[in-house]
Amino acid sequence: MNPSIEARDLTRHFGAFTALDHLNLKVEGTKCVGFLGPNGAGKTTTLKMFTDLIFPSAGEAFINGISVQKDRRSALSSCGALIETPEIYGSLTPREALELIGSLRGMERADVRRRTDDVLGEVKMTEWADKKVGKFSKGMKQRINIASTLLSDPDVVMLDEPSTGLDPRGMAEVRAIIRELKGQGRLIFFSSHILSEVIDVCDEVVLINKGKLLFYDTLDNVNARLTQGGTSVDVEFLGPVSDDDAKSRLSSIPGVLSWSRLDPRRLSLMVQGGPEVRSQVLESVASLHLGLVGFHESRSALEDVYLREISTGDS
Repeated sequence: MNPSIEARDLTRHFGAFTALDHLNLKVEGTKCVGFLGPNGAGKTTTLKMFTDLIFPSAGEAFINGISVQKDRRSALSSCGALIETPEIYGSLTPREALELIGSLRGMERADVRRRTDDVLGEVKMTEWADKKVGKFSKGMKQRINIASTLLSDPDVVMLDEPSTGLDPRGMAEVRAIIRELKGQGRLIFFSSHILSEVIDVCDEVVLINKGKLLFYDTLDNVNARLTQGGTSVDVEFLGPVSDDDAKSRLSSIPGVLSWSRLDPRRLSLMVQGGPEVRSQVLESVASLHLGLVGFHESRSALEDVYLREISTGDS
């Protein structure tokens, strides 16, 4: 059976404030899904209800078809979760910390020892297994936190903004771990407000704002819907480029579907094709001797959708 999570009319009120508003969402299969939204959108609240850390005001959360609210133990037995940023006792080693977590989960000692070696390998922390956590960087601690979610070998993994507060190297390490987990037969559902992170590692994206679901789709569909199968690239010139030059000279380049103006010196070109076509378009633009000084891929289609949907929700 494919791993799955499902929210049915999931709602949470904090007094007069509605943190989550009748969320209906079903995600299933072995893939990586980004749970995207601005700060305060309701992401952590949702994950806390999926892991029974808080109770919903209405509705239910399901993991692998089992209601978290009605049968917590069975539902969470196949789920590993990292909610917010728990702190590890600095006097413990990673091995000791994972043994403690395994005992709290009711795992057999032999299974804990075996899985400890496995998960420390997965997060590239084997050589630090017997060092004191208190001397670790924040990124290293976060890798141990992620290892703790994998200890019981779950088929559903939930991560709450796992790269928050990390430096660029730490963020890159966490993303690399998530990419590797994608190929191991798990459903990975992780929240983020960082667009580049979701684009880098996810297959699908869920977007919420102010507690409401805005859309759930694949990244490929999002890109196809906005770009009609093309890629948007920005070109910058030394001086202004006239509309006549853009129409007659740029539009005639093979692979260029359309153009739009960003400012007098910058244009956005919609290019049909992959990296090879973009390379040919770059060569063609340069050969026009219009003073080309820059050529790079535009912001992603997901960013366009994100900004449009969030601004619409705020209006």
